[in-house]
Amino acid sequence: MPFREINSKMVEATVVPGQRMYSQRGAMLAYRGEVSFTPNIQGGQGGVMSMIGRRVANEATPLMTVEGSGTVMFGHGGHHIQVINMTGDTLYVEADRLLAFDGTLQQGTMFMGSQGGVMGMVRGQVTGQGLFTTTLKGHGAVAVMAHGGVIELPITPGRDVHVDPQAYVAHHGDVRNKLSTALGWRDMVGRGSGEAFQLELSGSGAVYVQASEEKL
Repeated sequence: MPFREINSKMVEATVVPGQRMYSQRGAMLAYRGEVSFTPNIQGGQGGVMSMIGRRVANEATPLMTVEGSGTVMFGHGGHHIQVINMTGDTLYVEADRLLAFDGTLQQGTMFMGSQGGVMGMVRGQVTGQGLFTTTLKGHGAVAVMAHGGVIELPITPGRDVHVDPQAYVAHHGDVRNKLSTALGWRDMVGRGSGEAFQLELSGSGAVYVQASEEKL
């Protein structure tokens, strides 16, 4: 179910009978046609265990199931929206970043420590992001939110990418992450906003970075 970008802060999705999608509650701006919105208590395609995982992780962002026939416009809080089209791989994204996504995608959770070991756990503590990250897998489209727009940076073997943890939005592919430390000039001038910590991503895939260190 592709999204049509209306502008940088609004997208439109076509809803057809027999197919469903999920959106963050409160994200619907307007719609045309016979479309229904119902609270989702099953945790999306991931089922009950996915929901339990997000509650343990304090990432139980409430979702709405969207069904029917028509078009729906989505946006939330004036945040910039990035549409990510998936072709069978897995997207790792913080739950509160999700605006809307295809119901065909399988939703789950992943403990960040399993990718970065102890440092993966530290990342959650330092950045304020959950120790568990939401995963979406399959073929479909995802609309995620960010501050100030998003850029996609490719990650290739031997060319690691270092990201300010506060600017991290999501990543996909066969990617490993760990938290590294570096003392830079911004720390020396007293900004103290976490630049001493960098999220190091390696492997093959891409990372999405927002143009801000502000959280949603």
